[in-house]
Amino acid sequence: MEIERKYLVARLPEGLSECSGVEIEQCYLCTSPTMRIRRMGDVFILTVKEHIPVGSTAIHNREEEFVMPRESYELLKAKCEGYNIVKTRYRIPLQDGLVAELDIFHGHHEGLRIVEVEFPDTATADRFAPPSWFGDDVSLDPRYRNSYLSRHQEFNSLVMSCSAPPSMR
Repeated sequence: MEIERKYLVARLPEGLSECSGVEIEQCYLCTSPTMRIRRMGDVFILTVKEHIPVGSTAIHNREEEFVMPRESYELLKAKCEGYNIVKTRYRIPLQDGLVAELDIFHGHHEGLRIVEVEFPDTATADRFAPPSWFGDDVSLDPRYRNSYLSRHQEFNSLVMSCSAPPSMR
């Protein structure tokens, strides 16, 4: 079970230049259930996700991942629909052993910045107090799911409508 919350980014965190990022490319074979393929460096992964509504401030997903060879990734990539998601991910330690995954998007979604935090349980997710560099909580807004972004390119109007700080406009 994956339990996470998702935020826009008000400003980049201090010390980001000291963190190493990994380039991620992903695309979607279908969105109900979500079937995604992802390249992270030289690792190729097929992911099957199912959203589980539980009445929390956090996103709950049943998720299974399978490592696959590059050849299988390339064959499946040709079958994906919509836009490829291209982003750089930075893993940033937070308090209490939590980790923020900051995604800076490129290509069709250039300029979008989203940060996600995974939690060990729902109670921890519900009481999480985000650092000051986090922006609006968009956890329950489906327009900020990568599967949605893979089919749409209008995120600029979303960011403008969500009281994003001037640095995002």
